[in-house]
Formats: sequence, structure tokens, C-alpha cells
Amino acid sequence: MNLKPFITLLAMTSAVSAAWAQDTSNITISGFGTAALTRSNTSDAEFARPNQLAGVTSGAKTGVDSNLGLQVTAKMNDWLSFTGQGLVRKNVTDNFGAELAWAFAKAKVSESLNIRVGRIGLPVYMISDYRNVGYANTMLRPPVEMYAQVTLESLDGADLLYQTSLGDTNITAQVAYGVTDSENRSNFTAKFKKVSSINIVAENGPFTFRFGRVDANVTVDNSTNLNTLVSGLSKFGFVSGANAIAVNDTKASFTSVGLGVDWKSMVVQAEYGKRKSASLSIADTTSWYTMFGYRMGSFLPYFVHASATQDSPRTVAGLPTAGPLLPYTLGANGLASASPIQTSNSIGVRWDFHKSAALKLQLDRMSPENGPGVFINAKPGFKGPVTVFAAAVDFVF
Repeated sequence: MNLKPFITLLAMTSAVSAAWAQDTSNITISGFGTAALTRSNTSDAEFARPNQLAGVTSGAKTGVDSNLGLQVTAKMNDWLSFTGQGLVRKNVTDNFGAELAWAFAKAKVSESLNIRVGRIGLPVYMISDYRNVGYANTMLRPPVEMYAQVTLESLDGADLLYQTSLGDTNITAQVAYGVTDSENRSNFTAKFKKVSSINIVAENGPFTFRFGRVDANVTVDNSTNLNTLVSGLSKFGFVSGANAIAVNDTKASFTSVGLGVDWKSMVVQAEYGKRKSASLSIADTTSWYTMFGYRMGSFLPYFVHASATQDSPRTVAGLPTAGPLLPYTLGANGLASASPIQTSNSIGVRWDFHKSAALKLQLDRMSPENGPGVFINAKPGFKGPVTVFAAAVDFVF
């Protein structure tokens, strides 16, 4: 385990704290982290979070569920502030690396309206703003069946946040627009242009309702595999097949709804989402999960069921089924069928043993179908179900 990024981030925390020791009235420094061990009961495939290059098998490792974050907000006056958030985790590469998650200026236009400009969080999911803050979540990790559908977490652009009340219901509306790039563990970069999003949250007593939608134009132009297949199919006259898998200014969207309940001792969280695109390489999918928990003092046991299915064809029509061009067909069908199909059942418990720290244990029973599901680097013949176990300490400071 490479500790250098963690040491660097801790050093940043100490330096900033020392620099503002004389006057901290306008500076807010906070942090969060998760120290976790994760393992599975198979050596035939690796379990990883979305977009991680490597995961875990039957030997316990720290990299899948561990992270460390630091956030600094500087309030310049009554209407202007600046916020930056750094995050250390394993993402795309198999080493811990530091990334700039947020970096934006926020202007308070009125008591109800705020404008942010810079690198801001993209509200794809119900818990997008705090998906990396384990302490803020009941579960040890968000269900991968749902959260693998769109791996974008931020965009470079601007958003508007409007808050109002209708009787006893508090409503928050957010619209955003910008661009972003996403590096993929398969060694290519997806470029997202004209990214627009809308996020509406209504809170009434113990109930939270959410609607969200993200639209974007996606281009992948540096994937050797995709470029070879598209050019080869076009060269040999299968233009419709090439166009079906090409990702060139392709329109894509993700629409989701969510429900949260925190009533007396009962905790419920659920999301349902549909991904759509004009390319078979970005499959149309349906994903959802439901979590039920019951708080007993400082303990919160919970159960989660999650599912991900594919709605678009898993083969490309009109391509040869034999002969010298068969490898092109197999490659195109591989792209069309790459989206995970899987269900899982999870049980876990959260123990708030400290005012700013919680211990979590979680056991997942994952059942991939028609392929490896969310598992990566699978050996030939791999199939589920697979049991994944993780223990973590989430903390904030």
C-alpha cells in the first residue's frame, strides 16, 4: 500500500491549519475517510468499485473501499466563498492517487438562490454530494449495480441552486451545465460535452423524495479496440454495424428517482434509474436498489437488495456469423454486452461507537448473469454467486 498520497493530504491539512491559526473565522477545514478491508470467496474474478483497475479476490485488501478526503472553504464576505475538496483513493489505476474533486466559487444571490462556478459535484444520484463520505451513509458502499451505471462525479461548469418551501415541504432545485472527461480502466478517455443536469429534492418530515436527470454528448476517440472495430467494419461494408457501436458525439442520458425515510427507528433508502444512449457500446440499462434498516441505540442493522439489467440488444445485428470477419462480430458483440447484469443481497450493521466515527460490517451475495457482472479480470468459466465481505471504519474530522 502506497502511503505517500495519504501523508501528502495530511500534511496539507496541517499546513492549512497552521497558516490560519491566527484567524479561522472565515476558514472552514473538514475531512473524512474510510479505512477498510475487503475480500471475497473466489479467486476466479476480482470485485472492485466502478472504474477501479484491480479489485480483491480471496485475500483481504485495503484498496477497494478505503479513501481520505479534505475540504477547505474560505468565506470572503457575506456573498462570496471558495471551496476545494481533495480526495485520495484508488481510481482507474491500481495505486492510491490524489485528485481534485471540487474547486468552485459560490455566490449568494439571495437567501434562496446560489450560483457556483468551477468544478462542482454532478448530481447523478441521490447521494452524489456525499457518496465518498462513508460516515454520511448507512451502507458501507453504494450498491454497485446502481452506481456503476454513470461513474461521473463532477463537471467543470456552473450550477444554480434554488431553495424554497411549500407549506411543510422544503424543496431544493439544482440545474447544472458544463463539460467533463472520464478516464476508464480500459485505457481510454470518454469526453462529455453539453452536460446538463436537473436535480429536485423535496423533504417533508422524515421523508425525502428526489428526481434527477443528466444529459450529455459523449465521444470516445482514443480506444484502440473501439477504433479498430469501427474502422474494420466500415472498411468491409458493415457501415450500419460500425455506426451502431461508434461513440462520437453520442447522445446519452440517465434518469433516476429516489426515496429516503428516517422515521423513528426505521431507515429506508431506494433509487431507480434508467440509462439510455444512441450507441450499443453504452447500453441502455435499468437499475435499482432498496435498503431497509432499523436503528437500535448506536447500532443500525440493514438489508439491501439491488439489481441491474440491460434493455438494449447484447448483439449487433447484420454482422457475419462465420468466416474471416467473425472476430469483428465477436468484438462488436463484446462491446454491446459489456454492461453488467447482476442482482445482489446484502446484510450489514453500522455501529456509531464515537461521535465522529462508525464501524461497519457488510456481507454481499452477488449473482452475476450472462457474464461476470460487476466483477473484473475474470478467468474463463467464472460464474457466481460470489460472497464479498468488508469491514470499515468511517470517520470525519
